[in-house]
Amino acid sequence: MNLIVYRVCLLPLTVVGLSLGLWAYFAPLHWYSTFPGMGMTWLPVLGPYNEHFVKDVGAMFLALGALSAVAVYHVGNRAVVVITATAWSIFNALHLIYHVGMLHMYGARDAALNAVSLSSLLVVSLLLLVPGRGHTGG
Repeated sequence: MNLIVYRVCLLPLTVVGLSLGLWAYFAPLHWYSTFPGMGMTWLPVLGPYNEHFVKDVGAMFLALGALSAVAVYHVGNRAVVVITATAWSIFNALHLIYHVGMLHMYGARDAALNAVSLSSLLVVSLLLLVPGRGHTGG
């Protein structure tokens, strides 16, 4: 892997983290009621609205997005990239596992989009853990 590949992986994580974080934190009811957008609503079927929980999720996404932005800027610092990849990979793996168990609550389109989008984020975060040329892991 090289620095360009790391940046290509970090950029969508940064965009996802910052955009979902800002949306959920500053417009929690709108986020809950309309996520992921485009006429789809994935959250209400999973349980009732809770502003505290939604704002906490927004804060977590903002933190991951900020960490990813730092990693984009310091992409040559392997430790920063690995820390970012580890944080995202743990979140993405556990998030995917939970939602795979909930796919039955959605129609076919929404279930497929859930599985594909969450799996893609996990793959992107795991790719960042692949050592680059000349990196020995430190």
